[in-house]
Amino acid sequence: MIKTLTCIACPIGCHLEVDVDDNYKVTGNQCKKGEYFGKKELQNPTRTLTSTVIIQGAIYPRLPVKTSDEIPKDKIFEIMNCLNNITLKSPVKVNQVIIENVANTGVNIIATRSM
Repeated sequence: MIKTLTCIACPIGCHLEVDVDDNYKVTGNQCKKGEYFGKKELQNPTRTLTSTVIIQGAIYPRLPVKTSDEIPKDKIFEIMNCLNNITLKSPVKVNQVIIENVANTGVNIIATRSM
């Protein structure tokens, strides 16, 4: 069975074909990143999540945050629900951990700016 994907590992955006029956053999990639992405996307898709949370007493009403590493793609909505229930108080420093081990992924939510 052949699966087709558009690679998001670099700006080229190669159109990949991944042969699931042939040990996830990837064709159509112009670089090694495409081969890695094609296999990983079908076996264990992950993403870096960026969002904002409410912050009180700061110059803006929302603080930008992100995951400290990639998370399983199927955890995105669960983590977004966690972030929707967070209200912080200023001050917060860049790279400060906002949520440790979010959704039991081993990944932290961190602030991406001081506020």
